[in-house]
Amino acid sequence: MRFVIVGYGRVGARTARILKEEGHEVVLVENVRDKVERAQKAGFEVVEGDGSNESVLQKADLDSADAIGGLTGDPNINFAACMIGKEHGCRSVLRIDEDYRKEIYEQYAEDVDEIIYPERLGAAGAKTALLGGNFNAIGELTERLRLSTVTIPDGSPVVGRRVNDIDLPQSARIYAHGRGREPMTIPLPGTQVEAGDQVALLVERDTVETVRKTLLGD
Repeated sequence: MRFVIVGYGRVGARTARILKEEGHEVVLVENVRDKVERAQKAGFEVVEGDGSNESVLQKADLDSADAIGGLTGDPNINFAACMIGKEHGCRSVLRIDEDYRKEIYEQYAEDVDEIIYPERLGAAGAKTALLGGNFNAIGELTERLRLSTVTIPDGSPVVGRRVNDIDLPQSARIYAHGRGREPMTIPLPGTQVEAGDQVALLVERDTVETVRKTLLGD
């Protein structure tokens, strides 16, 4: 898949790196010169300019992109980038800070596909690390969508099954798999699950318990 990321700050850089490691094509849009140079040094294609400017974004070839992420620290730039991206058929993901007023959130939420809160993700990750356990809620990507990782225990009903054959709710999806200390990658259709493996999932809040039982057993 091909993604356009606006902003190469803390959130944008990490998102771009993960997508690239998973084999996706990433184009960055950034107007701060030293960030542009860092992104280029990291091997990314970079369009230098204001991410809220349509002529700048068009240089990133939005028509061939699957999604655009407005991930700067300025929600106005992020929102403008998302709106331009939607005009070109892109899925839109908007970053805002958690302290924005409810009416501001509602204004943005009506027009974009997803809203993310980096602060909330960080807090949830810290909580997970402190609590431990097999089924870890890394963070809430949106009001209803959660990112989770699962360590498959001995005796799990999915041990020995192929990833594609695991019967999950329609709203849940395994998007990465790792064995032992190996990095997590997108699983192949025939990848078999073994005890000790880790899988990463996107799951809606109301199906978390069903997914937990499917992967961990009763």
